Amino acid sequence: MTTQINKVLFVFGTRPEAIKMCPLVKELEKHPEIFDVKVCVTGQHREMLDQVLNIFEVRPDFDLKIMKQGQDLYDVTIGVLSGLREVLEVVKPDVVLVHGDTTTSTAAAMAAFYKQIPVAHVEAGLRTHNIYSPWPEEMNRNITGRIATYHFAPTKISKQNLLDENVKAEQIFVTGNTVLDALHMVLDKMEQQGDIKTEVEKQLVENGLPLATMASWNGNNKSERRLVLITGHRRENFGDGFISICQAIKKLAQEYPEVDFVYPVHLNPNVRKPVHDILQQADLDNIYIISPLEYLPFVYLMSKSYLILTDSGGVQEEAPGLGKPVLVMRNTTERPEAVTAGTVKLVGVDEEKIYKEVSELLNNEEAYDLMGQAVNPYGDGKACQRIARLLNRNVTIEQLAEFF
Repeated sequence: MTTQINKVLFVFGTRPEAIKMCPLVKELEKHPEIFDVKVCVTGQHREMLDQVLNIFEVRPDFDLKIMKQGQDLYDVTIGVLSGLREVLEVVKPDVVLVHGDTTTSTAAAMAAFYKQIPVAHVEAGLRTHNIYSPWPEEMNRNITGRIATYHFAPTKISKQNLLDENVKAEQIFVTGNTVLDALHMVLDKMEQQGDIKTEVEKQLVENGLPLATMASWNGNNKSERRLVLITGHRRENFGDGFISICQAIKKLAQEYPEVDFVYPVHLNPNVRKPVHDILQQADLDNIYIISPLEYLPFVYLMSKSYLILTDSGGVQEEAPGLGKPVLVMRNTTERPEAVTAGTVKLVGVDEEKIYKEVSELLNNEEAYDLMGQAVNPYGDGKACQRIARLLNRNVTIEQLAEFF
């Protein structure tokens, strides 16, 4: 049998997309006799995107460079659609791979559709069933799902969401989430290359974290000084939501002086203002307000943390892989598997609710162990291998069945 070369075009533009797509790029690149891989980045994020590309040693073939000062969703959508027209004409891919719920992924799917090129959607089928929560991500993934030919769902719940929307079963494949592939790759790198770990610690010191303090954090060890890692950036929490979040963190820091609270603050002024007004002005020794982190330092802090307080989607998938309880500062989540499994709990943005739930995990070892030891529902870190098999037109149905 003559081997068919699969011409594959990856399109992504944000840091979260890059983290979850770069391991898949590297997996396909292992097999040049099967895959002709091209990567197009849009630059919806810029510096944060470039950092991840460097970590995974991925070199884009095309860069749309759409980032402009003051751009909005209209600008992003127009920039991606317009820029991809020429790229698709040059590459003529057999399939376009997009990821998740960004405006880049939806606009890229539309561009491929206009050329009648099949779309493969990585991390397909996530739903909150409320088009404004989160906004615009929920509608983005719905639109991409309507266009896609191949749906690589991370979990059985995601698959069921697609089946409920009348997507054909033979177009849906449960693969696990590629974020765990990325996490394992990065942790292995830091473990095997001591200079990388040293460089990561140096970056964190330069960002305001004392080395002695970091050395005192011992992850899930209840007898050591403990770290609560915080992230927050969702539009839905702008305004009163972030004010409540910051007030809860301040109260916790005052109540638990032996616990450190580290908050890498997003650059958006809607996030930075309440953090400055409430947390920095409080001038508490155990609150560390630092700049946004690159991926490696963030993974390092996750591994050192005792628990994580976040509104991020990706962290809900990554942290359970490290045995870290996650409290999610949202009222809904498109990742209910983690809630069902017990690794994640929704706490919303109510000040008292956040204070109560963090305190429970700090004080109650049994409650902590129930969350920390629950099984991660997002897979085993082999999602990229499964997707590569599925994209390979030379693999028979019988061979696929053996792998799955």
